[in-house]
Amino acid sequence: MGFAEFMERALYDPVLGFYESGRAGRRGGHFITSPEVGPLFGAVLGRMLDRRWQELGQPDSFTVVDAGAGPGTLARTVAKAQPCCMPALRWINVERSAAGRAGHTVGESAAAMPAGPFAGVIVANELLDNLPLSLFDVDGTEVGDRRPSPETRLTPRQSQACEWLAQARSILDHGTVVVIDYMSTTEEMAARAWPEWLRTYRGHERGDDPWTAPGTQDITCEVALDQLSGVSPPTRIADQAVWLRTHGIDELVAEGIAAWQAGAAHGDLAALAGRSRGIEAEALLDPSGLGKFTVAEWDVPDPQ
Repeated sequence: MGFAEFMERALYDPVLGFYESGRAGRRGGHFITSPEVGPLFGAVLGRMLDRRWQELGQPDSFTVVDAGAGPGTLARTVAKAQPCCMPALRWINVERSAAGRAGHTVGESAAAMPAGPFAGVIVANELLDNLPLSLFDVDGTEVGDRRPSPETRLTPRQSQACEWLAQARSILDHGTVVVIDYMSTTEEMAARAWPEWLRTYRGHERGDDPWTAPGTQDITCEVALDQLSGVSPPTRIADQAVWLRTHGIDELVAEGIAAWQAGAAHGDLAALAGRSRGIEAEALLDPSGLGKFTVAEWDVPDPQ
């Protein structure tokens, strides 16, 4: 069994896979993604969607696909923010796990990517790092389901991530593919010990090596940006902190502070929500955490 098959079974087996536990990516689960920090990330994404919708000429039908949607938190927070594009918005949550799809309450729910073409945006937030990959040692021998020593230098081959990007671009008539993840390059990973870039998480902490107790912990790998660029060079690349500021996180935090100052004495719920924006922003912009994630965007131009 190659590592890709092993990873597929450990994460996505319909009975024993990690993502069928229903706790991945939740506050009570094993890790928290940016949308799970609070509603601020969804509000910023709503601003980005408005900008792209306007650039596309404000089409009557504007499709947004959340690929790897988990329990659908991003859809709920974007809807709560009420971006201007809402009347035209068709939101599709794509999630392989039945446990994840059970949480979808806003938008459509699907187990696989929709057929195209359509105008819109495809978002993959911390999806590609979970797609099964192959591992090879320095002499080109593929690593199977047995654990190599931590000193062994390995190289990842992320074919499924590249195939996903090619598919996402192909189903857009015009629009943007947005990939948010922790990224490096194949060369950088090959130069480091594999436990630094092939990671597991359990209970909000680093877990054991990927071969230990499969199905009980998340398995992730840094995304090789050079391999994705081989499919198509990205249009824009930025750290998540820069990307969030580009799309107005500082203005949203300022609005929250103003709401807090205006309503704090009355215990106003809007004031409390405003106060939380500052706390959420600290986590989302953290240069040693979520803030250093890479946001890579691929524009697909109008064929006309």
